[in-house]
Amino acid sequence: MKISEILSPDMVVADLKGTTKPDVLNELAQALAAKYKEIPLSHLTAVLAERERLGSTAIGDGIAIPHGKLRGVTKIIGAFGRHRVGVDFDSLDGEATHLFFVLVAPEDSASLHLKALAHVSRLLKDSSFRDRLIAAPDAAELYRLIKDEDGKF
Repeated sequence: MKISEILSPDMVVADLKGTTKPDVLNELAQALAAKYKEIPLSHLTAVLAERERLGSTAIGDGIAIPHGKLRGVTKIIGAFGRHRVGVDFDSLDGEATHLFFVLVAPEDSASLHLKALAHVSRLLKDSSFRDRLIAAPDAAELYRLIKDEDGKF
């Protein structure tokens, strides 16, 4: 599985504006809903919020991987967002979260969903790569960095 199968250049938000967890989730859900018109925004925000109620998807080191499964989704889709200041996302390490990779999978795709989560987690574990993402000037460079890094796997 390659990130380019999940993430397209137009699904990269270089400067998230939200200042709270719900704001950021909504902003990323809006990006997905704008591209995937068959998926209602309300369904996207609900599934992401419900997953956060089970426990934060902020795994530490400034990373969160909000995710969920949704009826009507035919393949795993994703959005990436960067918040330069950082947001309190109830991270495991108590630090602000800067990098967000949203994954939404079909309702019946347990193994593919888990593989995608593991792949994104592995991609973002390198601290120098995370630093390059934080420093990137725009969405195009963010996407290029992600695609290049993914090519190493």
